[in-house]
Order: sequence, then C-alpha cells, then structure tokens
Amino acid sequence: MGKFRIKLTEKGYVFRLNAANGVTIAVSEIYETLEDCRKGIESLKRVSAEANFEDQTVRGYDVANPPKFEILMDNNANFRFRLRDKEGKKTVLSQGYTTKQNCLNGMESIRKNAENSEMIFEN
Repeated sequence: MGKFRIKLTEKGYVFRLNAANGVTIAVSEIYETLEDCRKGIESLKRVSAEANFEDQTVRGYDVANPPKFEILMDNNANFRFRLRDKEGKKTVLSQGYTTKQNCLNGMESIRKNAENSEMIFEN
C-alpha cells in the first residue's frame, strides 16, 4: 500500500504519493489549506481510476477529455505525466522518466496505489 505524505511548506500544503517501496510517484500542486490538500487527495483517488489518456509526445495527438493523464516531454528530454481532474485542473505532476514505458508504468502505479493509500502529515 502506498502513502500520501502531506507537508506544510512556506507557500502552502503539498502532498506526495509514494508507492509501497517508498518511491515518490507524484507531487501535488500547492494548496492554501490542509482541508484543500485533503480534498486534492480525494480527487486524485477518484479521477485516477477513470482518467483518459493523452500522449502529447506524439505529433497530431488526439486530445482527450478530462479527467485525463497527459504524457509529455520535459526540457531535459524526460517523460513526465500530469493528471487533470474533471474540470481540467492539474492535480499532480510526476517525476521525470528516461523512457515512455517507465512513465506509463508510473501512471499505472498511481491507479494502483492511490485508492487505498493512507494519509500521513509530516512536519
């Protein structure tokens, strides 16, 4: 089972989703309140299971409706994914992956780990 790790930063609350092996799968946007951060986690749990897929690394890609995972290439030529909720708001951004397959595996890990992960508040 994975873990959502919530932390208060200088700018607000963020969460990280860690897989059972401790590897960070995704990092959230900054939330103003702890309650909003918790709502973000609940949204991630709901939308990751039903999210569509949009591969922005392919020329002329098909635009998917939200909720959706978007796979993209960052400035360092690494693959990343973001998850957008039903309103199209970015929920999380992944780490960089050297291969597209590893990035796809990371998206699948979100689906597997998010549903039953516990929330932990860190100082």
